[in-house]
Amino acid sequence: MTGGRARLRRTAALLLLAAAFQAGPAHAQPQAPTQVKALDNPKDVITWGASADHLGDGVADRSYRLIVHTSVAGGDLRIRLSNAFGDRPLTFDDVYAGVQRTGAALVPGSNRRLTFDGAKSVTIPAGAVAYSDPLPGKVPAATNLVVSIHSPDAAGPATGHGMAMQTSYATQGDHTGEEGATAWTDTTGSWYYLDAVSVRPSAGIGAMVTLGDSITDGWASTSDLNRRWPDYLARRLQKSDTTVKGVANEGISGNKVLADGAGQSALNRLQRDVLSHPGVRTVFLFEGVNDLKAHSGVTAQDLIAGYREIIDRAHAAGKCVVGSTVGPFKGWPEWDPAAEAVRQEVNQFIRSSGELDAVTDFDHILRSPYDQERMLPFFDGGDHIHPNDKGMAAMADSVDLKSLDCAK
Repeated sequence: MTGGRARLRRTAALLLLAAAFQAGPAHAQPQAPTQVKALDNPKDVITWGASADHLGDGVADRSYRLIVHTSVAGGDLRIRLSNAFGDRPLTFDDVYAGVQRTGAALVPGSNRRLTFDGAKSVTIPAGAVAYSDPLPGKVPAATNLVVSIHSPDAAGPATGHGMAMQTSYATQGDHTGEEGATAWTDTTGSWYYLDAVSVRPSAGIGAMVTLGDSITDGWASTSDLNRRWPDYLARRLQKSDTTVKGVANEGISGNKVLADGAGQSALNRLQRDVLSHPGVRTVFLFEGVNDLKAHSGVTAQDLIAGYREIIDRAHAAGKCVVGSTVGPFKGWPEWDPAAEAVRQEVNQFIRSSGELDAVTDFDHILRSPYDQERMLPFFDGGDHIHPNDKGMAAMADSVDLKSLDCAK
């Protein structure tokens, strides 16, 4: 086991609720991972995450009330705010964390101010992130946490996650300290500026990160009900005797392993979206269908080389890597025999190379026994590539939970 992994295995804390990070914005660019500031307490574990991307232009004097679903329980909650894609400094002057009651309304008494290095405001340089201070209290697993943020000067490219599959809220002016829903008249299906939440759980607990595309992001699952396959997996983990409990969903719709486009490629965002998060023991790699169906000339060997780089970098950071086969997509407009041939060759590598620490065979779970190039209709979300809620649940049920805590 590497020293970094040994430190992660010593993660410890209790089931307290609250959120905050040690101030000090940190450079978030994947090409400069050494500049990412680590959390000051190695006991922190990520409980929620969403991949950062460019999200239109920022709006000054705008507030967002962001609804996120925790995975692992813990205390001393912290959030990470991101200006990764900004081109100028960005100030947040009021940030709160509470618990959702219904819609934009909070459980009375739950809304509490977050601070940054003891101050109520923080200015994040372009391309950077900022951690809040720990917020004393307890947050249970599977809680709809509400993070309310206000920026007086947002402008230029905004950072966020476009396809949240979750309704959040927005309003002009600063209403972050209010627990009622009256002012929050606008809705949004995206998460703005918030890209991670961590807690300090009980001793020995760690987390996993799912690195993927729109299937991992949850497209075709039911919005607002947390039915993405990583959500189902998180619920299984909470009931299990394994020590991996946290799950961070780092899927981006349309994302590729090798090329930027719908978000930075998996290779280019690996440091920021995966390796920089606290308490991560395992990377679950399920990506590649967008590379091979794009007909851009990507070969099986190209994609395998990309997988190998992710595996090597994750191993160097002391993480396990569990990989899944690429699922069937015959019937999707971009499917053709050439793309299918690449998929089969790539899946053979995933199943038999031995280079991954463990393998989950989503292809086997999702495919029809009558046409193995096509998704089983019972699991098909309707477009022949994205599973529905039942397919998402079946994927999560097929994961060997003990494989998520392999020793490196």
